[in-house]
Amino acid sequence: MSSLPISRYPVPALADLPEDLRARILAVQEKAGFVPNVFLALAHRPDEFRAFFAYHDALMEKDGGLTKAEREMIVVATSGANDCLYCVVAHGAILRIHAKNPRVADQVAVNYRKAEITPRQKAMLAFAMKVATDSGALDDSDHDALRAHGFDAEDIWDIGAIAAFFGLSNRIANLISMRPNDEFHLLGRVPRERKPPP
Repeated sequence: MSSLPISRYPVPALADLPEDLRARILAVQEKAGFVPNVFLALAHRPDEFRAFFAYHDALMEKDGGLTKAEREMIVVATSGANDCLYCVVAHGAILRIHAKNPRVADQVAVNYRKAEITPRQKAMLAFAMKVATDSGALDDSDHDALRAHGFDAEDIWDIGAIAAFFGLSNRIANLISMRPNDEFHLLGRVPRERKPPP
């Protein structure tokens, strides 16, 4: 495990956190088997932690026309464009797991146009990348291109909102030099060992 700091800002001890933050972090640890560094780093500012994860959950945990893998593709592609190491590595791991494809995250992070994804997903990522890098140039033709692939108005909002939200996340991660957990690098790359039944 790396001994490098996870943020250039102080990281509070779990015992010193407000109860709601501590409960959230412990629940994540129980599910994942480790605490993603984003939770510890953002706990430096509890009110912003709450706001950040409320919006994150509203975008990433909802039902709708996008699959969990597609939501993660948006994060990985736009985070690659924004040079965010933390989000590419962390969300790349989540993408590999949801897509059940150990290659897809690296492909999407580097060049989604060459990735092993559908034409519909490539259109989705083209729109997300425009939101992330040139949102002032968006026009009706960008929306029409997505509608041609079966996305409705709410799906288009989701695609754009995820790209926009992670633009914020990418910039905060770079601001504080947030380091990805070592555990993320292997997740979804090799099958988990299944324990034989007792």
